[in-house]
Amino acid sequence: MAKVHLLSRRTTHLLPANSETGDMNKPIYRYLAHRKWTAMERKIILQRIEQFHIVPDLLPKFEPVVDVKMTFRGYKVAPGAILNSRITETAPTLRMQVFDKGERLFSIVVMDSDVPDPETDSFQKRLHFLATNIPWDPARTSLPLTKLGGDPATSTPEPGALVVPWLPAFSQAGAPYHRLSVFVLQHNNDAQLDATKLKELYDAEGRQGFSLKSFRDKFGLTPVGFNMFRTVWDENTADVMARHGIPGADIEFKHQRVWSLKPPRKARGWEAKRQGPKFRHLWKYTKRIKGLKY
Repeated sequence: MAKVHLLSRRTTHLLPANSETGDMNKPIYRYLAHRKWTAMERKIILQRIEQFHIVPDLLPKFEPVVDVKMTFRGYKVAPGAILNSRITETAPTLRMQVFDKGERLFSIVVMDSDVPDPETDSFQKRLHFLATNIPWDPARTSLPLTKLGGDPATSTPEPGALVVPWLPAFSQAGAPYHRLSVFVLQHNNDAQLDATKLKELYDAEGRQGFSLKSFRDKFGLTPVGFNMFRTVWDENTADVMARHGIPGADIEFKHQRVWSLKPPRKARGWEAKRQGPKFRHLWKYTKRIKGLKY
């Protein structure tokens, strides 16, 4: 009997560690899934956090402990990928995997950290999505953000409170790429947040100037998961903005040329030696000929 039990334990260790074939409530499956995630995928996330300056632009420090993946319309998104505006018009589906036992509450924030502000010649932040009081445990993995706060008569809504609905990712012509970050924040002591109060603070005009650090400190949250994508002006951006009533599609940003403060440099070397009439046939090869305009 002992040999059969030992064989059963060894066989369990050989099973794949994912939610389709294993019970993630068992420690062995969580251990194998965590080992697989830290082997490569977590390193990629950490690289994107450093590469795109998520720290310190949004948070002073951050170490992800939850695996967060994104799909838009069934399209799997690599962290940091530039996506077409038509793909990101609807909210994504998040695949989140926790590696410790028990149920906890999550809040999900999607924000743009590269909104141009021409008046101050700088960038601001904008909130694109906010949901809170989402119960989560190791056995749950998939969360369609489109079903949060949905109509029970038409579909089965996901548990949780929708605070700020999805705003499509967009950028104006000429602007650099926008970093859109997806943060998963865990509630300290599993305390529920007042969704009505959050709507008053962050919905409508409250989207502009959103601060993730202030949101974290004010409501007692701990960032545990992260993913991101980027957006630029493309052939579908104007149509997406028109369908959702977003102004600014006619705005085009242009880089202002910064002139050098150094005085004009005199001709030297090859140019200085060949400025006489004897070398007129070589003048076409240089732009530093005194008295000659092109």
